[in-house]
Amino acid sequence: MPDNNKIVVAIDGYSSCGKSTIAKALAKAVGYKYVDTGAMYRCVALYVLRNAPFSLQQGVDEAWLQDRLAGIHISFALQPDGSQHTLLNNEDVEKQIRTLEVGNAASQISTIGFVRRAMVAQQQAMGADKGLVMDGRDIGTVVFPHAELKLFLTASPEIRAQRRFDELVGKGEKPDFNEVLADVRDRDYRDTHRTESPLRQAEDAVLIDNSHLTPEQQLAEVLTIFNNRLNSPAANN
Repeated sequence: MPDNNKIVVAIDGYSSCGKSTIAKALAKAVGYKYVDTGAMYRCVALYVLRNAPFSLQQGVDEAWLQDRLAGIHISFALQPDGSQHTLLNNEDVEKQIRTLEVGNAASQISTIGFVRRAMVAQQQAMGADKGLVMDGRDIGTVVFPHAELKLFLTASPEIRAQRRFDELVGKGEKPDFNEVLADVRDRDYRDTHRTESPLRQAEDAVLIDNSHLTPEQQLAEVLTIFNNRLNSPAANN
């Protein structure tokens, strides 16, 4: 049964805005569950990259993917250090799904209607009992349109590209900044122009531009918003 003292927090925004970072931090601070929906699409993309008899550059064989989607099982496992890893068919693929190649593939895969509908159904089931923080591209508009708190994160493309660049360097990769920036802009276009659940700010979402906020500053701001919303009469109706 849903806990009337808990709410659903929906966090949307552009790629490399730090949605997962703030969602994880908020969930930990308030004792809520956290679901990274982007990881779910990345798992589907990784499965396709590993198993498909076609190249994504030539497009997706949707009949092939639809026939196999029921066999793609995604779950999350809490680690001893408190972090959360993503499992694809019981295999820990947390590292594999965070590459630029998989991110690009996920952006392509996520435009397919039946894939989104399958993921949304799983996500809605996860939030049935509330007490959940979920981030993605369409959480406040499609997955939980009646979420008690919606946040929409943004930052300039250049700042987001630098964050992504630094993240890849930290993983031992040797990215080209201009390529990363071009990828950020391409993903922005795909996310906002796709037919199925395009990225957009919900009318009742709180906009947060974190271009010049530290993670600590952002968490403090979000916690203030969260506590105000939790204590508002609307959150308890």
